Amino acid sequence: MGSSTILIVDDDSDVRRALTELLEDEGYAVAGAANGRAALEMIRGGIRPSIILLDLMMPGMNGWDFRSAQLRDPELSAVPVVVVTASGFNQDAIRTELGSIELVPKPIQPTKLLDIIERLTASPPASA
Repeated sequence: MGSSTILIVDDDSDVRRALTELLEDEGYAVAGAANGRAALEMIRGGIRPSIILLDLMMPGMNGWDFRSAQLRDPELSAVPVVVVTASGFNQDAIRTELGSIELVPKPIQPTKLLDIIERLTASPPASA
């Protein structure tokens, strides 16, 4: 399959399930992890996401620590991240900490999320 794989990293199984259904309905392959540590293990096990949807507040390894580990790994640092969080952080504060990310607040607006994912998965213009 030529679909893009999206990795959902969120400790809320209902959120993972709802996002999985939404994204699979749009033709994406989806993998899910309950925290940052599990996500890193999946990636080191061979999953190659084209986008990571990342919650910030999780037990185990939170989103902040996952993003820090991701940025230190040359093979992962270029994978786009969309922070999906209910916490009241503003986008500028999150970007100062996490670098170039997109932000989608919870409750998630599906149209906004899909627009961001479509933009991030669009192939860069190689040769038109």
